[in-house]
Formats: sequence, structure tokens, C-alpha cells
Amino acid sequence: MREFMDYVHSAFYEATGWNRDNSYAALNATSDALLDFQTPRGLRLTLSSLASANFATSYQLGSVGVVDGSISYLFSSVPLRVHITPQSENVSLPSLLRSYRPLTPLSIRDKESLQTLPDTSKPESSLFYGRLYLPQSQLEALVVRRLSPALQLQLSAVSAKYLRDGGTILGLAQYDVGRYAFEGLASSDGGLLGLRGIYNFGGDAHPSPTDGTNHGEKERIYGRFSTGGEIYYGTLNKSGGISLGTRFATLPTHNGTPLSATLTMNPLMGNIAASYAVVAGKHCSLATRMEFNVFSYESAWAVGMELWRKPLRRLSVQDRPWEKYGERSFQAKLEWRLDEPQPTPAPEPDKILAVEKGKREEYAGVLKARLDQNLRIGILWEGRVKSLLFSLGSGIDLRKLDKPFRTLGLEIQFSS
Repeated sequence: MREFMDYVHSAFYEATGWNRDNSYAALNATSDALLDFQTPRGLRLTLSSLASANFATSYQLGSVGVVDGSISYLFSSVPLRVHITPQSENVSLPSLLRSYRPLTPLSIRDKESLQTLPDTSKPESSLFYGRLYLPQSQLEALVVRRLSPALQLQLSAVSAKYLRDGGTILGLAQYDVGRYAFEGLASSDGGLLGLRGIYNFGGDAHPSPTDGTNHGEKERIYGRFSTGGEIYYGTLNKSGGISLGTRFATLPTHNGTPLSATLTMNPLMGNIAASYAVVAGKHCSLATRMEFNVFSYESAWAVGMELWRKPLRRLSVQDRPWEKYGERSFQAKLEWRLDEPQPTPAPEPDKILAVEKGKREEYAGVLKARLDQNLRIGILWEGRVKSLLFSLGSGIDLRKLDKPFRTLGLEIQFSS
């Protein structure tokens, strides 16, 4: 299940107008979410809160053989309450759990907008996040600094005894003007240096005056092409790598079937991977991935799906017309007739709010499943019971029928 802190982290980017989709690292985000979701292990409880518009906390307690947990804190210089619903009983399940997410529209920035911040009355936006894992005393930290509409800096660090030199630091400099974006990265782990970028064309990357009226074109192929690559080199181990990739994905204004297709390759290692994800129906999304190595002739495949379930609704009075008469009186039974229809009482304000809330609740939960070439199955059921969000899942290995269930777990979250 998507953690509360990641939900708040995404709200920070939404509040500052930063597009996380416009990155080479997010090229396979949709197919990965459908095919590589994590199944819980053991029992894990999480209590979270957006204590103020700028500050969030989260406490987690788990049991996988031994009792462990974590404590997390997040601070944002921009208010986040407008962009998220922190209460777990009211948060929209699709916004929290849906794997297939349409691309965020691009913000094409011209020369004038690149020289001014979105709101010059406020200082540059910042985010600070820290997480302490217990009992192993592992520490994670993240700092995000927005310097301009197109430039953002990130610094993340991990401190743990099992890491070389006791920890590692990764720095990112991200530059995004909409039509293209690139990132420079440096890591203390192996002295890694890298550069990756992405270029968009078609769709909203090159809007035309007819985009708003040419509905037939949008029904057929209205989407965005994105192509890019990355190159990295380890200064300590004297090794490097390169990868290339391209993606076509329909845009939210597309009137046809939403889909995303991606092709990536690593020329040095000989790996080629192709993935395809589609919204097969209003309540169902499917994905598949094929991988092949031209040097070893090894291949791999995986298929996945998510199926949304609508809440069970009780029949209304219109569906049960006999209820408007209520229970027949003894005299009416003797005379073989019905009582007069009872007047319908005016609904109470609290009940009106409950009915309106029920109408807004479009789904009760989602079932996710995947299967790979090694006959390993992942099953995950996510939903909500009262004010609690839950995630129940298992990893199954069909090659070991004597003990097929490799993992089994339940996660419960509550946020306020």
C-alpha cells in the first residue's frame, strides 16, 4: 500500500507545480506499479497525521519474526492541506491505490516564466523529511529545494552500519521546462556520476489550435511520445552504463482507451524490455512486460492486473416498493387490504451527509494480481473498513506446491 508520507510527498510536488512524470526515471512507472507491487509480510500497523498544514508525522510498528518499526517526520514550507485529504476515512481510494495513473499535463515554460517563481511573495519551496528505523537505528533523510520554476535540487542520505563507510549520499539537480527535462546525479556509493534526460513530442508537448476541437484525432491516437536516456560512470570501480528508452502514453483528454507502451534497452548489457499497460474497462487495468537478453538469450515475462470493486449498496425504497407501506395493521390483515402509505419523514442533516458521502465513495477496494515466468504469483487486496485502510496480500510459488505460500501479510493504516 502507498504509504502516507509518500502521499504527502506527492502533495508537495502538486502544490509547487512540479511534474514527477516528466522524468526518465518515471518512464516505466505505470507498468512497474501494475507488475512490481509489494505484498506485505507479517503484521504492520501505521498511524499518521497531518498535524498542521505544513507538518506531518507517521509511526509504524511491524512484526516479521522480530518487532520493528519506524518514526517519520515531514515539513513543507508550502501548505499541503488543500492538496490532500489526510483523514483515512475520507481519502479517495483511487487517488491513493490506483496503479494506472494518467500522465500529468505538461507545463510548457517560456523564457519569461523561467526567470520568476510561481509566487514571488513566497520564498523558494522546501521539503524536509526524516525517518528512523528501530531497532537497527537506520536513518533516512531527504531535502528538496525548489529554486525556480524549472530548477529543483534533492539531497537524500541513508545511515546504516551495513553500508560502506556507514552510509551513502545521493544528490540530484533537476531541470524541467516541460518539453524536455534532464537530471544530473552524484552519489558517494562508488563515486557514481550520471546524467539522464527526456524529450517530449506530440500531444500537449506541441499543442496546436485544433487540439480542443479535433475530437476524432483524440479518439484515435491523442497522446505524448517521450524518449530519453541515461549515462552513468562509477569513478571508484571504473565501470559505467547506458540505457535508452521511449514511451507513448495517452493523455487525460484522450477520448479513447487509456494506454501506455514503453520500450527500453541497455546496449552494453544486451537487455531489451517492452511493456504495455491499458485500462481494459472502467474497473480493470492490465499490464504485460517482456524482457530479452541478446547475449545470453535469456527471457522473462510478467502479466498483472488490478480489478476495482464497487461498494455493496442496499436497495432503495424505489427498488423495494412494498416498504413504503410499512408493517400492515391487524385490522388491515382482517380486511385483506394494505394500510395507507406512511408519510416519508424529512431526512436528518446527519443522514443527508452520510448519503452524500456514500455517493462519493465510488469504490470499496481493489484486487491486484501478477504472474511471472517462474510461476510466482502475487495477490494483493486493498481497501477500507470504517476508518482503517488495509492491505492484505500473499506471495505464492507454484513450483513448490508443498509450501506454496512464501509470504503472507496484513498492513493497517490510520491517518488523521
